Amino acid sequence: MAGPKSFFLSAELHEYVVGHGTPPDRLLDELAEATRRETGDLSVMQVAPEQGAFMQLLVQAIGAKHAVEVGTFTGYSALCIARGLPEDGTLLCCDTSEEWTSIGKPYWERAGVAGKIDLRIGAASETLRALPEKEQFDIAFIDADKPAYLTYYEALLPRMRSGGLIMVDNVLWSGNVVNPEANDENTLALRKFNDRVCDDTRVSCVMLAISDGLTLLRKR
Repeated sequence: MAGPKSFFLSAELHEYVVGHGTPPDRLLDELAEATRRETGDLSVMQVAPEQGAFMQLLVQAIGAKHAVEVGTFTGYSALCIARGLPEDGTLLCCDTSEEWTSIGKPYWERAGVAGKIDLRIGAASETLRALPEKEQFDIAFIDADKPAYLTYYEALLPRMRSGGLIMVDNVLWSGNVVNPEANDENTLALRKFNDRVCDDTRVSCVMLAISDGLTLLRKR
C-alpha cells in the first residue's frame, strides 16, 4: 500500500500508532509481503496491522472460542483471529477464491493455527444459511462484498450467542460515506448498512475510526 489504510492519519502518525502497540511479528509481515507480491493493488483489501492486533486482542478479551469470518482474502485477518482463540477454538472462514485463500494457508500452518480453521469456498450467504439456526458463535468478522453486508449480518445474528460480537470492516469507506458526491453501489450499500444497524434494538453498536472504519455490534 502507498499509505496507511487509516486514510485520516498521516504516514508518520500511523507509524507511531502501530509502533505503540504489539507489532506484527515476522510471520504476519511475511504474509503481508506475499499478499502485496501476489495480488498487487488488490492488497489494499488486507486489514491494517493495527486492526489485526485489535481484533486478536478483542477475541482474547471476550474469551471467544468459536468464530466466523465472511471474506478471508489472503488470510491475514484469519490468522489474527485464530491466534486469539484457545487451542480447542474454531474459526469458520467463508470466501469465494481458492486462489487468494491459498496464499494464507502456509502461514496458518507455520503459525500452528491451521487446525482451528475450517475454510469453505463458495457463496458465504449459502454457507451461513446452511448452518443450524442456533447460537454457536462468540465473534464474527464481516469483510466481503459491501452490497451483501446486510444479508451476512442477518444470517449471522441469530447464530451469535448473547453478548457475542460482530465486527464489520470498511464502514467509513475512505470517507465516502459522508461525501455527497459518492453514490456508487458500494458507498450506498455501506450507508444503508450503517443506518440500519445503529437503529437495530437487537444489538448495541459502536463505530470506531480504526483503519477504514470498524463497527462493533454486541448482540443483546
